Amino acid sequence: MTQTDNPLAAIHTLSPTARLLWIVLILATLYICYFHNLGALGLVGPDEPRYAWIARDMAETGDWVTPRLYGEPWFEKPVLYYWGAALSFKLFGVSETAARLPSAIAALLSTLSMAWLAWRTYGAETARWLLLLLPTTVGMIGFSHAAATDMPFAGMLSIAMICAAVILGLVKDENTPILPRTPWLALLLFGFFLGLAALAKGPAAILLSGGAVFLWAVCTRGWRDAFRCLHPVAIASFCLTALPWYILCARRNPDFFRIFILEHNFKRYLTPEFQHIQPFWVYIPIVLLAVFPWTLHLIPATRELVTERQNPSKRTGLEVFLFCWPAFTIVFFSLSKSKLPGYILPAVPPIALVLAKSIAAALENQKHAKRWPATLLGGCLMALAITVFLASAKRPNFANVYPAAGSTLIFVAGVTALAAALALLVGLFRNAKAGIFSAISLLLLVVLQTDRLLTNLDPGLTARQAPIEAKRTWPDFSPTRAATWKLKRSLCYQLNFYTHVDLEEWKPPGARPEWLFINPDGREEARGLGFACSEYFVLPAVIPCRNYDSMDRLSSLSGLARDHLRHITHR
Repeated sequence: MTQTDNPLAAIHTLSPTARLLWIVLILATLYICYFHNLGALGLVGPDEPRYAWIARDMAETGDWVTPRLYGEPWFEKPVLYYWGAALSFKLFGVSETAARLPSAIAALLSTLSMAWLAWRTYGAETARWLLLLLPTTVGMIGFSHAAATDMPFAGMLSIAMICAAVILGLVKDENTPILPRTPWLALLLFGFFLGLAALAKGPAAILLSGGAVFLWAVCTRGWRDAFRCLHPVAIASFCLTALPWYILCARRNPDFFRIFILEHNFKRYLTPEFQHIQPFWVYIPIVLLAVFPWTLHLIPATRELVTERQNPSKRTGLEVFLFCWPAFTIVFFSLSKSKLPGYILPAVPPIALVLAKSIAAALENQKHAKRWPATLLGGCLMALAITVFLASAKRPNFANVYPAAGSTLIFVAGVTALAAALALLVGLFRNAKAGIFSAISLLLLVVLQTDRLLTNLDPGLTARQAPIEAKRTWPDFSPTRAATWKLKRSLCYQLNFYTHVDLEEWKPPGARPEWLFINPDGREEARGLGFACSEYFVLPAVIPCRNYDSMDRLSSLSGLARDHLRHITHR
């Protein structure tokens, strides 16, 4: 099955001014959505600090084969993200920005590759819209700012699937020869990027790509084309990319395959052992949120895709492929006993391409464009603005605890509402393309403002500031003589990363550590046990405390800090 001619494939002639505006807007979108604010928030959750610790350990020890967490081998995930973050640490130093840079780069590569596919199949206009739509989705923004394996996996798998589309004969233009030729470069790149995806998350890469191609073959009866993906060149490229690390790691660690393959792949998928239990339908709302603010446009885009699928004159193998790719991903992970939002990320790029194609087609006909593209966008943005405003209004204490963050939320809600109103008005009464452009520009301004919001929220969400506050209050603070007490697992992992020490959990009535990191709610209980608590933050995630008995031996405290501690001790 081959790609038919598409009326949108013709290259639109742009004036120099229009071309310059497109370039500026696309570059600004890619930078703001993927690279801005990478370090505004400390490492969050249990995964980011653990992955960053392993990457830092690789950079420090020079052992690029065995991932180690606190000195012990750790085989929950393969090595691709650790390699990228370790290299980033070596080049730019250890920071949150460096830890998240591999995900941002993977998101950029995925977007550029999807734009290439859009350009080769549907034309330059669709490619330009994809470069604006895909980066502005919630899923791509969120996971490109995460020090985790989800975006590297989705990015490498997306490029591999694009190479698969070339191998299947779905990417053709007027320069394509009539007689088919072996796509050697596509076969080589398919194996290479599929191998990188396997290094990012493991066997799921083979299952997702193979399942999508198999489903495509079932729908189109293109079995002969599908078997081209098993060409010896692709298999050899995959093996040379992925197998060396797996073999080396297994030789150095005999338990590797049992722990990684059996426990963290098969058991994670087939059993609820890892406690990520969700209902079967949970990925439906997650996908809708992941493509926000373009969610409502899924309705006309899906209708067009189904219509083309049922119309023999418009049916093409690529439309079926773009349906099978995300559909298999959603169904596959819906059947899993363990469900996390990041699992569904590989479905977002092909959905964005379908949306970009639909919007480009709608804007070709201004009669239809005035009715719904900008109107749907305005509706989504207005819903976001109302949600943000109501969320801040329902928490009256929030503005008192975080006054700067509260004002930032109001600003975000106001600008989003302005973007929604502009998209609605311009789309309904004048020009839909201008309305979408204006709304995207205002959205980028909102994203630019999130650094203030994230910075203000950071003390209450992460443990990044706790060691800094401990050092400020007690200049002789040493994390080697500190411990944690009644903290959540995620906060313990964060403290371990920021102190560069595997902090132990204190269990009374054992020997009291010199310093103690606790939850703010345990402040009074800690004082009753003989600790002086820092009062610097109003409501942080973690506060540091000091043992009363060790305070009498201090000689390095400044006068201000000594008076501060004396006040806490005797009040």
